[in-house]
Amino acid sequence: MINSRPKQTAIKTRLAELDWQDISHRMDEHGFATTPPLLTPAECKQLTGLYSDDKKFRSRIDMARFRFGEGEYKYFANPLPDLVQALREAAYPNLARIANGWAKRLGASEDYAGDLESFLEVCHKHGQRKPTPLILYYKAGGYNCMHQDLYGDIAFPLQMTCLLSRQGSDFKGGELLLIEQRPRAQSRGNAINLQQGEALIFPNRYRPVPSARGYHRVNVRHGVSTLTSGERYSLGIIFHNAK
Repeated sequence: MINSRPKQTAIKTRLAELDWQDISHRMDEHGFATTPPLLTPAECKQLTGLYSDDKKFRSRIDMARFRFGEGEYKYFANPLPDLVQALREAAYPNLARIANGWAKRLGASEDYAGDLESFLEVCHKHGQRKPTPLILYYKAGGYNCMHQDLYGDIAFPLQMTCLLSRQGSDFKGGELLLIEQRPRAQSRGNAINLQQGEALIFPNRYRPVPSARGYHRVNVRHGVSTLTSGERYSLGIIFHNAK
C-alpha cells in the first residue's frame, strides 16, 4: 500500500507557504484571489484519472439535463481521495478567518469554526452529510451557467477550484467567470484564466463591499465560458456538505 502521508504533508506545506495576508487583501479588494500551483502535473493527472472510476463518486450530474450548461460533473464519495481531503482540510482554517471577517463587516451572526472537522459537525446537525468536492468535465462546446453552490441551510461563504488540465494545450476557451450583482448598479464581471494546478478562491454566494454607510452585501455567481476546443477537467473544493 502506498503511504499517502507524504502527499498530504506536501499539500499542507504548499498551502501554509501561501501569503494569506495578501490573499485576504485581494479577496477584500477584488472579491477573488488566485494561487500559485497547489497541485503538480502528476497530481493533476492522478485526479483526472479518477474520473472514469465510478466507485470513487457518489453521483454524476449531466448538466444539459438540468439546463445547467453543457458538460458533466461527479461528486466524490467518502472517503475523499487523499489529495482532495488534504486541500479541503488545509485551506479551510485560513479561509474561515476571512469568512469570519466578512461576517463581522456585514453584521451577520455566523461564526465559522476554526477547523474543518468542527464545521462539518455543524453541517451534520443540519442533515448535511454528503461530501461536495467534485470533478467537472467539459469538451468543446461545453460551458457552465452562472450559479451558486448551495446545498442546505449551512453554506460556507468561500470555495476553491483547481484547474487540472492545461489551458491552451488540452483546451481553449473555458475561462472561469465571476459576476457581481451590485444593488442599484450594473453587474460587474471577471474572466479568469488559470494554469494547470493553480487555484481560484472566490465567494460561494456573496461578499462585503464598502459603501458610504459601511458595508453592503453583493451577490456573486460563477460559471465557465464556452470551450472552443479540447477537454477541460477541474477540481471543485466546497467546504459545506450537502443533504
